[in-house]
Formats: sequence, structure tokens, C-alpha cells
Amino acid sequence: MLRLTGHDGCFAASAALLTSHARRLRGGGGIAMILAAGCAWLPYAAPAHAAGDDVTDPRQMAEFNTIVVTGTRTEKLLSDTPVRTEVVTHEELERTHARTLKQALEDVPGLLITEVHGKPGFEVSMQGLSSDEVLVLIDGLPITASTGSTVDLSQYLAGGIDHIEVIKGAASAQYGSSAMGGVINVITRRIQPGLSGQVEGDLGSHVQQNPSGEAWDPAVKHVRGRVEGGSETWRFRFDGDGLSDQGFATEPSAWTREGAKLRRGQVEARGEWHPNDDSEVWLAGNHYRELNRQRFELFLPPSRVPRHNDENVTRERLTWGGHWQNAAGLRTSLRGVTERYHTTTDEFSNDSLSATRTARMGTDHVTAQVDLPAWYRQLWQFGTTFHHETLKQSVNGVSELASGRATRTAYELFTQDDVLFDERWELVLGVRWQHDSDFGPHAAPKAGLRFTLVDSANWNALLRASIGQGYRVPNLKERHFRFDHSSLGYVVIGNPNLKPESSTSFQFGGQVARHGMFSLDVNLFANRVNNLIQVDEANAPVVGGITQFTYGNVARARTWGVEGVAVWHLLATLDLRAGYTWMHTRNRDTGTELTRRPHHNGRLGVDWQALPNTALTLRARLQSGELVSASPDSTVPSGRSPGWATLDAIVNQQLGTHTTVYAAVDNLLNRQRAFDNPNDFGPQAGRLIRVGLRHDFGHSP
Repeated sequence: MLRLTGHDGCFAASAALLTSHARRLRGGGGIAMILAAGCAWLPYAAPAHAAGDDVTDPRQMAEFNTIVVTGTRTEKLLSDTPVRTEVVTHEELERTHARTLKQALEDVPGLLITEVHGKPGFEVSMQGLSSDEVLVLIDGLPITASTGSTVDLSQYLAGGIDHIEVIKGAASAQYGSSAMGGVINVITRRIQPGLSGQVEGDLGSHVQQNPSGEAWDPAVKHVRGRVEGGSETWRFRFDGDGLSDQGFATEPSAWTREGAKLRRGQVEARGEWHPNDDSEVWLAGNHYRELNRQRFELFLPPSRVPRHNDENVTRERLTWGGHWQNAAGLRTSLRGVTERYHTTTDEFSNDSLSATRTARMGTDHVTAQVDLPAWYRQLWQFGTTFHHETLKQSVNGVSELASGRATRTAYELFTQDDVLFDERWELVLGVRWQHDSDFGPHAAPKAGLRFTLVDSANWNALLRASIGQGYRVPNLKERHFRFDHSSLGYVVIGNPNLKPESSTSFQFGGQVARHGMFSLDVNLFANRVNNLIQVDEANAPVVGGITQFTYGNVARARTWGVEGVAVWHLLATLDLRAGYTWMHTRNRDTGTELTRRPHHNGRLGVDWQALPNTALTLRARLQSGELVSASPDSTVPSGRSPGWATLDAIVNQQLGTHTTVYAAVDNLLNRQRAFDNPNDFGPQAGRLIRVGLRHDFGHSP
């Protein structure tokens, strides 16, 4: 029995906790819990073991010791975190050769990834809450949204990612506004001493939809490289990542391109100072550049007018931080980000410039945290955050904001108490208080509970439950941004009179696993939202032939459902995985269904080590139809998007120890939306064939 008896015993208590975890790992409970979480795709399946067999294989132990930080903002074994966390592992990223954050996330069960309306990008939603309500972080620090609120997942290239942690629902008190629907935390790679690196390149073809009209023309090109290393004290890393896509067209000879032509590039440099094993100071700079062109036609009777938009995007991101821990176990950390996002869009009609629109967004964010040593079975945490945002927007040099510039400043305090009753029971209590410059103060409490039912050499079972209040102030885009697509027949105008959203999130789940064979994770969720913010489609006036949409607090809403993930290690070389989400949504004021929230969402995966150096990976995605628009007139039919299914196939061939060649077919079934149907929101791109090579070099001690 572990006992924590105050400051004198805190260091011994920490050691005892680690020893306890180690015993559980050696007994097989740790692997079962991790597999039951449904968060890691194992590179190879482990065979079943009889009771009493030695299961301390080093390769398996690496999987057992998955460390996550997002749920409680402290390092914990995935199996021990009281907040349900799903993980996209480094092995999964290398197996699928994800090039962007969008591609890295699209196989996570329950995540909905959709196009950013009117732009060549993608956004994410979960549990029926929109992308504006999901907080996307890099190493715990926020990303500036591409249009003032929604983070474009395709604008973060995946070369520097180690793994990704996903929290669904408002279950953590650590992140404040914008985390009402959940948190996606991108964890970058830790730099190891020595010298190592990686280079990778691939070519892809949209086949018959290549704009050139040549099926085997390499319309998609991607290259990235990394070099890192150093000593035990000083370390460095340089990353470069570039992607070029000529776009695609259902009729290559026509003017219109359904897929935008784009070039994306990202470079990053990072330096670290490690004065001792318990301290670190780091500084990183990231530069992103994107050029994209959208080509379309606008029908102006009696003819169709060719139009195109050229967008130039730059993002400059500087991050810094450090953490220190003394001999008594007191840990302090401080980190921050300064980011500037600038976009210029030139609009052309018949190759004549008709308008130039610019937007400049800035984010300054600093957070400090103190973790106290273990004290009477409790782990206390205190922190504070400063957050400042700015927005400027103009068209043809004239500001579109009444004040010329919109700003928002927030100050936040948070505290958490992690109560370790014993090895079976853990309770996390937290509260976050924030004061917003425009909306005043607000406090949001959260609580999470973990109970281990069974923890033996062969079986493991546990329960998790959490309840939390979410809170989100209207962002600058929703209050001030003018999203002008007059060329397409509509504009979206910000509403400065919006009220903050609030929610209550319930999560309850269970996990059961048979060591080395299978695991099952089931989670029930419910979210109740007040003052839901979304585009008010029902009351949009038409002025001069242009539909003028605006944001509004349109409803009280409710979303609920069930998520399940099953992992089956069928053979020593074959892993199967299935994830399914059923979701139901309601406008609590009208009783109608919420738009763009499909009832059914599924993910299927197969990893087969066909030969010692040859691996086959299959990833299937399935989604039911969804409501696109609901007319207030009951005699007018509602628009619905049809369901769809896609399948990706990847073959990785190992050449020696350090080189891998691969061939992949994305959207093998070639399921593509009908572009002449405005209610079809199925997959945008059809089949893409790509081949590539990855080579690792150097070594780390």
C-alpha cells in the first residue's frame, strides 16, 4: 500500500509510484490498459501468452511506456491518465506517410474533417461541436487560425511531429476558451544527443484528373528533411518541408479546377539547453509560406465568366520555454508563443484584377505553471495564462473594421488537484477562471474519475468518468471578420453583439482487454450547449443578388452518442482495428437536427507484416449522410449530403536498416462528390497514386 505522508515522503512516494507502474507493466496490466485505450497502432502484433509467461519483451515495453501530457498537463502513462486520451503515434505517422496535420488526424475515430468553406483547407470537429470549439495546440501552445477562428489543418506540415494527443469534450480545466469541444495537442520530437536525420520524398498523380491531362504526370510533389543532434547539454534541430500540388479537375481541358493549385513550404529551427536532467530551456522559430490558386466560373447570364483567386499566406511563429525541478520535486515551467499570420487574396475576373483583400492576425500567449510535490496523496497544480489577439482586415487598402483593428485580451488562472486514493481510484478536480477584455469574468470547473476494476497478468478493465463546463467567447472572426465571396454569391459578416457560448460535457467509458489478444474501449458522451454560435442561414437577406449571412447565437443545442474502438491482434504479424461513433444532435429550441453532423462515423484499419521487410497498411473511412440545410418552411425539402466510404492502401518495403520505399493509393475506391450537387459534401479529391522513399541516417547514443 502506497502512503504519502507529506513533504518528507514526497520523493519516496514518487519512486514508489514509478515502481508500482513498473510492476503493473511487467504483469501485463500496463499493455492491456494502453491497448484498451484504443490509441496506438502497434507496429507488430504480440502473440497471446499463457498465465505466468514472461512478457517483458523490450519492443513491447516501449509501447507500454507511452507518456501523455494533454489531459492533466503533467506527464502520465497513457494507461493511468484519468482523462480519456487518444494518441496518433509516431509509428502510425511513419507507416501512413502523413504529409499534413489533416492527413495525420483523419483516421482518428470520431473526428470529422471537412473543407474550410471557400478556401483550400480543412478543419476538424468532434462530438457534434464545431471546429471553432476545438482547440489545436503545438506543444501546448495555440495556433493562429487561418481566417481568424478555424485552424486550417493542412497548413501545418507533419515533418516535425512525434505524436498527437486528442481529448474529446470539455474534460480538462487546463485550456480555457476555445477548448469547449476538445483539444488536439501536437507534440513535436524530442532532440536526442548525437547526430541523426531523415530525408523523404514522394511523387503523386491524380491520374485522369491531372490538370495537364497526362495520367502519369507527377502533379503532387513532396520533400522533407531533418538533421538534429548535439551534446548532453546543447542540442539543435533543423527541419524543412515542401509540398507542391497542381490541383485536380474532373474535366482537365476546362477552366474550372475543383482542387486548388498550391505550394506549401515550412522551415523550423530549434535549440535546447539542458543544464541538468531536470531542467530544460528551448527556443524555436517556424516560417510557413503558401501560394494557392482557385479557378472557377461565375454564371452571369447569358455567359459563364472565368474567375480565379490567388492567395499568399505567411505565418511566422516564435516559441520559447523552460522547465525546472528541484530535489524536493517542485516543478515550475514557463513558455510562450508569438505568431503573426498574414494573408493577401487577389480576385480576378477574366484575368482583370477586381479586388485585393488582406488580413493580418496576431497571437501572443504566455503560460506559467507550478506543480507541487506529492502531499497526502495529492498532486497540486497552479497556473496562469495571458492571451492577446489582434485582427486587421482591408479591401483595396480600405479597412473593413469599424475601428480599423480588433483586439481581445484574456487573463486566466487555473488550479488542479490530482487525488490518488490508492492504486485503483484516482480523482482529478480542477477549475479555470478567466477574465476577458470584452466579456468579463467566468469560471469553469471540471472533474474526472478513474477506477481500475481488474488488473492482472492476463486481463485488465477500468472505468473513466468526467464532467466539465466549457466556455468560449466569440472570436474576432465571428464578431468582426468579413468573409467576402460576392463572386460566389454570398458574404459572411461578423456580428459584434454575439454572446459567449457555454456547455456542460459528460463522458463515461469503460475499457477491457485480454493481454496480447484484443481490447475494447467504449465511451458515452453528452454535451449541452447554450448560446450556440453559427451562421444564421434561416434569416439571411439577399441584397443586390448577394446573400448576406451573419453569425448569431441561434440556439441551445444538445449532442450525445457513443464511441467504440476495438483492437484485435489476430496473429503475430496481423493487427485489426475498428472504430465507430454514433451521434445524435438536437436544437433544443426547435427540436430539429443540427446541420453537418452525421449520425454514423467509422474507421477500419489493417496492419499486416506480410514478409519480414514488407508491410501492408489499409485504412478505411465510412460516414453516413448528413443534413446540409433545413428550411424553416416545412413544405420545402431539406438538403442532405449522401454517405460515403474511402479506402487507402500503403505498402512499405524496407531496404536494409535505414531505407524504406513505399507505394500508396489514397481513395482507392475513387469515391468523389458530385460537384454539380451543392448538397454533396463527400470526399473532394478522387484517387491519388503516390510513390516515395525515406532514408534515416546517423545515430543517437
